[in-house]
Amino acid sequence: MTGLTSGLQASLATALHTAIPSPPQHTWYLGPVPLRAYALAILAGIVVAVLITMKRWVARGGVADDVLDIAFWAVPFGIVGGRLYHVFSTPDPYFGPGGDPVRALYVWQGGLGIWGAVALGAVGAWIGCRRKGVRLSSYADALAPGLLVAQAIGRLGNWFNQELFGAPTTLPWGLEIDTPYLPVDPATGLVYAEGTLFHPTFLYEMIWNLAAAAFLIWLDRRYRLGHGRVFWAYVATYTLGRVWIEMLRIDTAEHVLGLRLNVWTSIIVGLGAVVAFVVIGRRYPEREDGVQLPGRAAAGGAEGVEGAGDTRGTSAADDHDRTTNEHGGDDTNDADRPDDPDEGRGRDRAGADADGPDPGSTARA
Repeated sequence: MTGLTSGLQASLATALHTAIPSPPQHTWYLGPVPLRAYALAILAGIVVAVLITMKRWVARGGVADDVLDIAFWAVPFGIVGGRLYHVFSTPDPYFGPGGDPVRALYVWQGGLGIWGAVALGAVGAWIGCRRKGVRLSSYADALAPGLLVAQAIGRLGNWFNQELFGAPTTLPWGLEIDTPYLPVDPATGLVYAEGTLFHPTFLYEMIWNLAAAAFLIWLDRRYRLGHGRVFWAYVATYTLGRVWIEMLRIDTAEHVLGLRLNVWTSIIVGLGAVVAFVVIGRRYPEREDGVQLPGRAAAGGAEGVEGAGDTRGTSAADDHDRTTNEHGGDDTNDADRPDDPDEGRGRDRAGADADGPDPGSTARA
């Protein structure tokens, strides 16, 4: 009986211990062209974020095409900023002993720090918004949920690259890592044994980001947030999750006062976001009336209407001229004409002299 119980317990443990396998391949080739999973995940995230932002931007009164125009500036700036932050926060693989500085340019191998991407991406977005004459704060509010979804999709690239996972775990959803990618155990200085499972921090962040995106959408609909408050809520919710997820990771990173640099960054940025959310809410309790900058009319707005009015006025004048030409410059009915032709022409000339030059003659000239 004891043997049967032990066998059942072992079978149950085996059934529950269904580890998450790592993908066997992260790059495919179309002839000489490499298709890297990390790059594909980033691109897919950008596309989804743009689509979500378009819908939210139009709901706020913007023009859908503006999102693409602004993204044209924000995306390249964000990629450069993300890479710079990653290299700054994890310099050893590039500038440490045995490091290769050239590898800092290999973005396709992974390594984009979100805070650098947001900071420099905001500069690009500001340039795009100024060129379109719209508010950066409004654009940031429309973007925030889509940005979280993009980050969630981008984490799939870390899974394919077998990177940025957490500490060893015995949980049923532990992540399997292939032998070439096993990290060094800091306690022993030796590579972890084959079969060791690790926390799938990429999955934790995916779930957190998607839940946070849904929360932001609900919060915005419920309270009609504006003036950048949705964006600051994004920063606050993301950093809250990033703190505990970052604490689980064991990849190489700079430490300050015993904590990873990214943990300190998340704490400081998160607290700043909460303060900004509260202060802006007290100053601007209502959502802004539109997305245009003050003094900048929407595309197809007042200027377009004025131009259309001018066209209609010109067409009416032309119609009047054509009618005048058809009647020989005389709009009076035959019944009203005097018997003496010369007397009628005299009155016509007198009226013309009183009314000024014939506008039709000026237009025809």
